Amino acid sequence: MGGNFWIEKLVDHIGGKLPPIKWDFEGIHYFDNGPLTAQYMLVLDALNFCFWPDDDLQYDHLAAGLADALKADPTVFDAHRLKKITGAALRDLLQWPRPLPLEDERVRLLHEVGTELERSFHGKAVNLVTAANGSAVALVDLVTKHFPGFRDHSVYKGHQVFLYKRAQIFVADLWGAFKGKGIGEFRDISSITMFADYVVPAVLRHWGILTCSQALVKMVDSLQELPSGSEEEVELRACTITAVERLREYLAARTGTEVLSVQVDWWLWSSGLPSAVEKVPPYHRTQTIYY
Repeated sequence: MGGNFWIEKLVDHIGGKLPPIKWDFEGIHYFDNGPLTAQYMLVLDALNFCFWPDDDLQYDHLAAGLADALKADPTVFDAHRLKKITGAALRDLLQWPRPLPLEDERVRLLHEVGTELERSFHGKAVNLVTAANGSAVALVDLVTKHFPGFRDHSVYKGHQVFLYKRAQIFVADLWGAFKGKGIGEFRDISSITMFADYVVPAVLRHWGILTCSQALVKMVDSLQELPSGSEEEVELRACTITAVERLREYLAARTGTEVLSVQVDWWLWSSGLPSAVEKVPPYHRTQTIYY
């Protein structure tokens, strides 16, 4: 990682405080202020990975497509229906004209969600959420315990590394959607890290906060695939988490107010979108179900 100089430079660039980024700043998500939102969030975050193999596919298509499907049919994400969904049916829900990246894996994960919701939570994601008793950490633990497809971990030089991007973003989505109240109230939301994906590392590289070896830069910038679970891929994600924590700590010290990793992530991620003003380096390419 780069030194604090680059963190200070970025903070100066944004005027010394984190720009306000609200959940659903794009206006693409489903929200009804009730249990159906939790069902939508779990389905959304079960599928929230690996868009880049299709140049036209973005997260927006997934979030908005699922929201439109739910508005048209409030039973579309019932557990018994998720257990039986097909790839063709998923494409129809999203109104997507061709096979999705890792489509078979996406279908498998939806089957897993439907089966386990039915088995352990009476078919309802809201029961999964309430079982955590208002703890973000407990909810992450429950999600990874009951749904193997959320177990985002790797072995790095003999040590197991737990990143849990999609399990944590499920918690953050609930917290953001419900504004930290009701279903989305978590007393320990500050325990959630940023969500280690492929967008934020590119943004941090752009600002000099995250530096990579020349060999890795060559791989990433030439759009070579980085193998899932490789040392380089694990380092890139883990260092991104550490860098965001340092940035969060610097912002908190400078403003004298609490800053959450969730909020820093949302801002960095939004600034790395194709529509953003800043033009970031290429994202690293890894075919994985975890991000």
